[in-house]
Amino acid sequence: MTEQPHREVHTLRPAAVDALRSTEVGRSPQTEHPAYRLAFQDLDFLLREDLRPVRLQLELLKPELLLGEARIASTLVVYGSARIPSPEAAEALVAGAPPERRAVAERLAAKARYYEEARRLAFLASSCGCRPDGVRDFVVCSGGGPSIMEAANRGAADAGAPSIGLNVVLPHEQRPNPYVTPSLSFQFHYFAIRKMHFLMRARAVAVFPGGYGTLDELFELLTLMQTGKMQRVPLVLFGRDYWRRVICFEALAEEGVIDPADLDLFRMVETADEAWAHICATADPPPAA
Repeated sequence: MTEQPHREVHTLRPAAVDALRSTEVGRSPQTEHPAYRLAFQDLDFLLREDLRPVRLQLELLKPELLLGEARIASTLVVYGSARIPSPEAAEALVAGAPPERRAVAERLAAKARYYEEARRLAFLASSCGCRPDGVRDFVVCSGGGPSIMEAANRGAADAGAPSIGLNVVLPHEQRPNPYVTPSLSFQFHYFAIRKMHFLMRARAVAVFPGGYGTLDELFELLTLMQTGKMQRVPLVLFGRDYWRRVICFEALAEEGVIDPADLDLFRMVETADEAWAHICATADPPPAA
């Protein structure tokens, strides 16, 4: 006799059933009042200031459950600017810039090569495939937006692999790029919970040139690894000239505010192949051959 798979048995009626039945009651002053709504269907209630702890928990729980159901064990996280153009858009960016912004546009356009390096790195990571049991490692995870983030998700799509996008509600740039796997496209209200999800499954992190948001993500990761709050993972910074111009890491060590050994928490690279070789040599677990 074939053994049947174990299924949990619940004796209580599912909430989804009552959620439907609650809409079938007759209309009266009592049933029309917001107080009568089921608590989990009452948006006015869920958005109250007092319910912030519940909303934080929901933002932590929803992606965690869905990523687990997708059998994603580990990720390659890609951080970087939302403003660097793709090579195809670089010329138009410069041509459309007003004269007073032309020099800035040219500097951004010169960084278009990083779009291709992010795409290439994501392709390499996504080509690892699945374990025999279907569990996936080194799944590409980006912020889900344009530019470097788009390049990362695009590289995964080039390899025919799924990829994650962790979007956040912003006045601009909040629309997910078209290369994110729809079932792995998440939207966040809380930056803090979003940053937790970036790192909870991270087995390697690649950081491309970027602004405040990228720096925030980079320094949180460095702090977590420096203090032992997170295990050390391969961290590659693309663009030696850029990083040495905007941050003098060595000066922090010379001033005594970090240890010289803290400079070993990251590796500066120029190409996707260089970055991937470092990740393969140092990641735990290493990428599949």
